Amino acid sequence: MKVDPKIFKAYDVRGIYPDQINKEIAYHFGKALVEYLVPNEVAVGRDVRLSSDELANELCQGIIGSGANVINLGIVSTDALYFAVGKFRYDAGVMVTASHNPPEYNGFKVCRDEAIPLSGKEGLSEIREIMVTNDYVEPESLGSFIRMDITDDYIEHVLSFVKLDNIKPFKIVIDSGNGVAGRIIPLLFKNLPCEVIPLFFEPDGNFPNHLPSPIEPENTVQLRKKVVESGAHLGVAFDGDADRVFLIDEKGQMVLGTNVTAMVAKSILAKNPGESIIYNIISSKCVPEIITGMGGEAIRTPVGHALIKPIMREENAIFGGEHSGHFYFRDNWYADSGLIALMVALELLSLEDKPLSELIRGINPYFQSGEINSRVDDREQTLNKVREYYESRGYSADTMDGITFDLGEWWFNLRPSNTEPVVRLNIEANSREILQKQQDELLKLIRGA
Repeated sequence: MKVDPKIFKAYDVRGIYPDQINKEIAYHFGKALVEYLVPNEVAVGRDVRLSSDELANELCQGIIGSGANVINLGIVSTDALYFAVGKFRYDAGVMVTASHNPPEYNGFKVCRDEAIPLSGKEGLSEIREIMVTNDYVEPESLGSFIRMDITDDYIEHVLSFVKLDNIKPFKIVIDSGNGVAGRIIPLLFKNLPCEVIPLFFEPDGNFPNHLPSPIEPENTVQLRKKVVESGAHLGVAFDGDADRVFLIDEKGQMVLGTNVTAMVAKSILAKNPGESIIYNIISSKCVPEIITGMGGEAIRTPVGHALIKPIMREENAIFGGEHSGHFYFRDNWYADSGLIALMVALELLSLEDKPLSELIRGINPYFQSGEINSRVDDREQTLNKVREYYESRGYSADTMDGITFDLGEWWFNLRPSNTEPVVRLNIEANSREILQKQQDELLKLIRGA
């Protein structure tokens, strides 16, 4: 069959419905998945996008028609799907979602047994080849369709990461962005003493209030305003499939994912001294400083869950965090969970007994640019230009995931996007003045302005 190769990304399958991803693609993806993994049982979940129900149904038909059983989880978060695959020992899992993308997108996040992700380098390319060649073996019999509600089991699992008596009665504004978080949050917080002020909890695949991508500041405007207006202790935002979490402090300011990583690392190491913790290459210097300062082992990795999860398994790391709001836990089958990260952060905030902004100031003394994207004609040529500029001034490049230069009072990483003609810049400095000066110079060099 005809398959647009552009929908097969580095970490998942994603494209525009129905031009790139449609009923036929979903059906054959299910068949090819079974052909590749030969599973007995495949868990299937979906988000609230307008096309997700149709795509999930066709995906299930492809799986069943190839002889495997479908465990239909219905509308769940992506991290709940990972939990189900790990907890109930299913052979594979597929989440029908396009995560944070606009409503016209959809796709598939895929894992095998023990919630191990498939990626472009391992699994997804093989599935695409099977789809293109129609190379299927006819099954001896059809599979079965089984519905399962994992909500109670998942909530119990999430709460097991903290001591509930430690959690204080915070007032929290939570923005579900009309995604799947609005379904699970009320049930989860029944077990906590917190007052939740809900924003956009109604599932709506049109995402009428803002795009389900909280990493962009324009998508947290209402949340930040509500936190200040209501006098809340903090705000929380989830992306469309609720596997990523973002925090807002009591002043309405975004807490960077790197700072949440440091918070969770601090809390976990207080209970589990000496453990290894993963952090990616663009995390703040405060993250390894917190880890080593508390006696843990800090392990640096490239960006991306398909790379981080195998390294976590190899190192037996208890936790891993990324700037993008992905947080990984060994006791969660090394998979990411925004809800677990939120629970751990709430426990630390309770025990520290400080406003969130003050807690962050005590953890991270540095100043960050956040991720700045630049569209360029040639990603490799741009990286080479920047590398040559700094090497000619006597500095050495670290080439793990793009290029990183540490210049003492500041450092930066520049890396290419996997899917777009874009380079991504992250800078950190000892002062706001140094940050602004170096950011301006680097962007001028990158963009040729």
